[in-house]
Amino acid sequence: MKASKIADKPIGLALGALSGLTAGALFKQAWKTIGHDHDAPDATDENRGWSEVLIAAVLQGAIFAGVKAAVDRGGAAATRRLTGTWPG
Repeated sequence: MKASKIADKPIGLALGALSGLTAGALFKQAWKTIGHDHDAPDATDENRGWSEVLIAAVLQGAIFAGVKAAVDRGGAAATRRLTGTWPG
C-alpha cells in the first residue's frame, strides 16, 4: 500500500468527523431560520405532520451531502497538491 493512501486514511476520518459536525450545525441553523421550532422533527414525532418531517429530512440530507462533497473534493485537491496524484 502506498504511503499516500496510508496517510490519507486518518486525515479522511478526521475530515469526515469534522464535516459531520459542520453539517449538523448548518442544518440546525437552517431549520431555526425556516422552521417553526428550534428542534427539527424526528420521523417518529407524533406531534409533527408528514410534510414537516419529510421537509426536515430532505433539507438535512441535502446539507449533509453538500458538505460531504465539498470536504471530499477539498481533500482530494489537497492530496494532489501534496503528493502529485489524485486519490482514488
